[in-house]
Amino acid sequence: MAKAQRVLVVDDDPETTEAVAVALRDTDLRVVSVPSVEEGEDEVQHHELIAVVANLDFPDGGGFSLMKAIHRTHPQLAVIGISSSSESRMAIEAVKAGAFDFISKPIHGPDIVKAVKEAVTCAQKSSEPVAIDPTNQLTDSADSLVGNSRAMLDVYKALGRLSPTPVTVLIRGETGTGKELVARALFQHGHRAHRAFITVNCAAIPENLLESELFGHEKGAFTGAVSTRIGKFEQANGATLFLDEIGDLDLALQAKMLRVLQEKRFQRVGGSEEISVDVRIIAATHRNLEKMISEGHFREDLFYRLNVATIKLPPLRDRTGDVALLTNFFLRRYGTELGVASVSVTRNAVARLESARLPGNVRQLQNIVRKALLRSRGYAIDRDMIEELLIETEPPDQSRSDNDSVEDFCRQLLNDASEGKIENAHQVAVEKVEAALIDLALRKSDGNISQAAKWLGLSRLTVREKAKKFGIAGTS
Repeated sequence: MAKAQRVLVVDDDPETTEAVAVALRDTDLRVVSVPSVEEGEDEVQHHELIAVVANLDFPDGGGFSLMKAIHRTHPQLAVIGISSSSESRMAIEAVKAGAFDFISKPIHGPDIVKAVKEAVTCAQKSSEPVAIDPTNQLTDSADSLVGNSRAMLDVYKALGRLSPTPVTVLIRGETGTGKELVARALFQHGHRAHRAFITVNCAAIPENLLESELFGHEKGAFTGAVSTRIGKFEQANGATLFLDEIGDLDLALQAKMLRVLQEKRFQRVGGSEEISVDVRIIAATHRNLEKMISEGHFREDLFYRLNVATIKLPPLRDRTGDVALLTNFFLRRYGTELGVASVSVTRNAVARLESARLPGNVRQLQNIVRKALLRSRGYAIDRDMIEELLIETEPPDQSRSDNDSVEDFCRQLLNDASEGKIENAHQVAVEKVEAALIDLALRKSDGNISQAAKWLGLSRLTVREKAKKFGIAGTS
């Protein structure tokens, strides 16, 4: 059984300590508490903690001293400052001293749960390593950038060039190509790796809440704002902020984002005080920002602020040879996780994966391999199983129905291309139709390559090579 992660509460007020314990009762976290700064320092030095909730109202600034000491000795340990004061100045001073978050008393349960959960997520993403493992040789890393295709080697070169610098980086690539992994690799090999890695998924947070999430809010700024809260930019002060799906920001927030990048200061929602921050920005998007700019949906000046340096992640279809490496990586990783004995995968199965369109890219391949392991019951994963899983995991808007017309198929491809989900629509269409045509011809001829070649108007050698390329069985 996994050891429960510990949250330390340093406060001499039993009611506050009890309120935190009650709020976190239904989580997987274990709350421990001490009533003094000295005992808090001892706990931090001698026990493994996932977060600290510290009272900032101790006499002689003891709470601030504790927070500064933690910041020096355990810079990635998140400290949530709490105080009976709800003034904006107190929150600003807490952040300057190294607080990950600030909450005013009396403790509001949902606020402390949200703050602690974010602290835990931040700790995990900051500490879990991302290995660069081109040929899948490492055995002890949960998260790895795997692949030795020319396209991925260019990504590794960019990581090596940009990681040590403080520049803003824009990571571009289709959904499922591994943009967050690259962002974490940039952070972990960078000059602020000893600080926090704060993440915001701009597409996952409702538009009416995103401004508060990014910039914080003052108490009473809107209905439900029962206390002053700091936002992600303040949390990332002196650290790194990863803005995932930056292309989903509305125009009003884009303007405020531009100001932060230009002037390094902003105001909380409902506030009037200017807050200065020093944040290293990494942003990512799957959208075609140039097209959005031409249509008036994305600010050109913000684009140039974000696009100081770019890492473009290739789609899986452009990573020749990487599918086999990734398949074996996921087999090993999930085989261990699921307690499944070493399971092999046939060459035809891998060849079918290599010929598949896989619009979900690495994430879809990961999902397929995991499902295949669960279904395999220890036996080899074959082409038929992969075929079934490809159909099951195909996104709804990428229908593979045989009843779809050619026009519908082409229309969908062009829609995907216009939205930046795929590139080379012509190549994708040709390969998919060619693979289906050769497969059907071989089935109709019961595997007779000469007959299939005659119907197709191709040479026997060409049919054999293309069948091998697309992972079509019955060509030996």
